[in-house]
Amino acid sequence: MYQPKRVQGKLAAGQPRQQWVNWIGLSVLVAVAYFLAARLSLLLLTKPDGVAVFWPASGVAAGALIALGPRARLPVTVGAAVATIVANLMGDRTLLSAFIFAICNAGEALLTGWLIQRYFGLNFGLDRLSHVLGLVTAAVVATAISGIGGTAGFLYFHNSTAPILSTWQHWFASDALGILTVAPLIIEFGSVARQPPPRSELIEGTLGLTALVCICAFVIFLPQGHWGIVIPIAALFPLLLWLAARCRPIFAAAAAFIIAITLVCMTTFSIGYFGDSTLSAEQRIMGAQASILAISLCALVLASLFAERREHEAALFENQTRLQEALTAGGVMAFEWNARTNASKRSDNAAQILGLDQDKPFTAAEFLERVHPDDRANFKALIHAVRPDKPSYRKTFRFGCPDGREIWLEESSIAEFDSTGRFIGLKGLTVDITERKQSDERQGLLIAELDHRVKNILARVAVISSYTRQGSSSMDQFVEVLDRRIQSMAAAHSLLSQSRWNGVNLADLVHSQLAPYATTANITIGGPDVTLTPTVTQAVAMALHELVTNAVKYGALSSPSGHVSVSWGRTPTDDASTRVRIEWRESGGPPVAIPTKTGYGTSLIREMIPHELGGAVDLAFAPEGVCCQIDVPLEQR
Repeated sequence: MYQPKRVQGKLAAGQPRQQWVNWIGLSVLVAVAYFLAARLSLLLLTKPDGVAVFWPASGVAAGALIALGPRARLPVTVGAAVATIVANLMGDRTLLSAFIFAICNAGEALLTGWLIQRYFGLNFGLDRLSHVLGLVTAAVVATAISGIGGTAGFLYFHNSTAPILSTWQHWFASDALGILTVAPLIIEFGSVARQPPPRSELIEGTLGLTALVCICAFVIFLPQGHWGIVIPIAALFPLLLWLAARCRPIFAAAAAFIIAITLVCMTTFSIGYFGDSTLSAEQRIMGAQASILAISLCALVLASLFAERREHEAALFENQTRLQEALTAGGVMAFEWNARTNASKRSDNAAQILGLDQDKPFTAAEFLERVHPDDRANFKALIHAVRPDKPSYRKTFRFGCPDGREIWLEESSIAEFDSTGRFIGLKGLTVDITERKQSDERQGLLIAELDHRVKNILARVAVISSYTRQGSSSMDQFVEVLDRRIQSMAAAHSLLSQSRWNGVNLADLVHSQLAPYATTANITIGGPDVTLTPTVTQAVAMALHELVTNAVKYGALSSPSGHVSVSWGRTPTDDASTRVRIEWRESGGPPVAIPTKTGYGTSLIREMIPHELGGAVDLAFAPEGVCCQIDVPLEQR
């Protein structure tokens, strides 16, 4: 649509402004979340290198980039960098070291997001095992590279005295754990926003997470010792398995995050097993990291496997539904028969097509009993004749349905044999071909009827040709008269074809025969609505043609002042049948003399109607004009 330049300019100016507002808002949101996660991580530092053992902030930035896509690179990068600098400066870090760490953390998130988008595309989700493994790989690669820069920052700008390898290892482990525990939760929030879960699943998942939080709170207060390890595993693992099996991956990711936070709190505040004072800080931290990694991977892998299974089951169910619909639409049934156990299985649409009760089993023996007796013996012989070198057969047979219908079935089957050649069973398709059989029968009847009608027409043409030749004085006259009579037959046939041989209206027939000579002044046609059968139509058409021909040559239609009137009406009879009486009356033409010699036309009018239709004809050559009354029965079809 055309818009004025001023309006277009306002829209063009408003779009970048709105885009900048969205970017700033996203940057602030990421910065706040990153800062809070970073401050939480800085509560637990390893000595003497000062590297956080758990860095969930890395998961915040990486998860936001993966969930939001390339358009969020700039605001997420800025937010992560600013939050890193602020969080480090509020600690014991220098400005230069904070700047180095900001570059490493922002670059780590960018690299993780780029790897995921490069190999898995947009709309990334953890509903596939390959995606989970891809996220793990991307996290390992990105944190290993960022760890190099971070180690250099600690070594040169933070005066760290710890071994270089130990510093890199702590950076790598803390950032990787942060990505694997926090990023899945943010990624799945994006998936849920695109496709929300059903209400029942949302309630079930929420109840499961609530139970998990309660168990984690209980675990925190367990005393140190053997029970502090056994009880959490026995209580948490079944609940984690339930969430992974029953719900979307977001609930398993949330469960892993809750457990990870619980383990971090236990390690930080020396609670439970991970706060055991008899163990060194390095051992407790290593145990917490290993537990977080194991739980996160277990939860994500289980959730992805169950999600793939649900997707495959849904796809399989959809395919089965489509297959059943296609089979039902085509009248096709699939079956399987085990000869050893005599067990028989048929597709769901078999009961509908065969008219069976869906709630009752239908065995192979019962199916065979309903095969028509004339087809049953041959059907059994075909089944018994299968062998390894000729395992298939095709048979058409009649089948008696319980509702009394008799249908035609065509069965195509292939036999199965074991390694010794022993017959195992049959598999195949059964098609309802009742309509096809009925169509073949109708086609056969139509062909027979067509053959009968063609023979009658050819015989009639032969008779007309013979009598026309006898009454013609020259070949030209013969051809002319024969052509007109055949054209008359063709006109009647055309009317029958238009009505698909269901009959012709008498008014249409009269009009078609008089059409070449009729005007509004010399023709009067009238009568009730009467439909003639095909046989009556052909006979009446020939009689009318001869009357028209005689009127054109010698009667009323040979004179400008002549007039022809054709009328008809129904006449009931004693036997309750209905007849129609057609009256042809000429007037105003030359005086009519009684012919001394009866020609073919006159003979046809007087003899064909009584002979072929059982009707009556009264043809009179009155001086004032020819008058003909035709009385024919209206056959009921």
